[in-house]
Parts: sequence; C-alpha cells; structure tokens
Amino acid sequence: MNTVEKPGQLLARGVCRHLRGHGFAAITEFVPISGLRVDVIGIGPKSEIWIIECKSSRIDFMTDSKWEGYLPWCDRYFWAVDEDFDTDLLPQDTGIIIADAWDAEIQRWPEETKLAAARRKALVLGIARTAATRLQTLTDPNPAGAPNFY
Repeated sequence: MNTVEKPGQLLARGVCRHLRGHGFAAITEFVPISGLRVDVIGIGPKSEIWIIECKSSRIDFMTDSKWEGYLPWCDRYFWAVDEDFDTDLLPQDTGIIIADAWDAEIQRWPEETKLAAARRKALVLGIARTAATRLQTLTDPNPAGAPNFY
C-alpha cells in the first residue's frame, strides 16, 4: 500500500530530522490532552519540550484556532512553514522554522517559558508511552497478544 504524504506531513518529517540534529527525540501527532493534537513535539537533552505546528498554506494557518492552547504544554513554540510562506503572518512571540521534507532551519527563536515540573514529568511520560506503543505496533502485528484469525 503506497500512501502519499500531505504537505504538512512532509514539513513534519523535515522538522523531526532537524530536531534530531539538536539532540531532540520527536514524535508527530501527539495529544497532550483531549481536544489538542500537536503536529510535532520534541524532548531535548535537558528534558526541554518544544511544540512545532506545521502550516502548509496561508489558509491552513488562518483556520487554526487552537494553537494558543498548545502554549501551556511546551517550553518553546514554533511554526514550521515552507520557504514560500509569508512569515509576517505568524505571531511575533513565536518561533519560526523553515522546512521541507528533508530538513529544516530555525529562523526565529521564541522566548523560553519553563513548564512546571509536574507538567513536564506528565508530558515526558505521555510522550514515552506514545512512542513505545507506536514502536510496538510496528514490530508486533498483534500487540494485544490475542490470536488473529483473519
């Protein structure tokens, strides 16, 4: 089965590759709490948490009404866009990453807002559990252990 990646997914791939170069472990499509789903979340070498929202077009950005709800869940918040995106649209107090499917580059750094220790611990645990579950699904076609008769 061959699936075509959407533009936002391609941006996310480049962002994850770039974050790895900064010593971060990143996953995509993470849900910090019910009702919020971030495009990319990364844990840095000092347990810092970054959230990156990938926007593939102006309309994609303009219709995003949830992004401010992500701010309490990270130390730094970035937008990832391609090189043709008008970055003047993006809020001044947020970071900007220019990305493509292969890599990315941080263009503007946001201020750091430190998470509370309890929230950081819960996020790190949630990210670890999500990543481990996804890995198990890739390596075990029947993770529940029940016989699969189909």
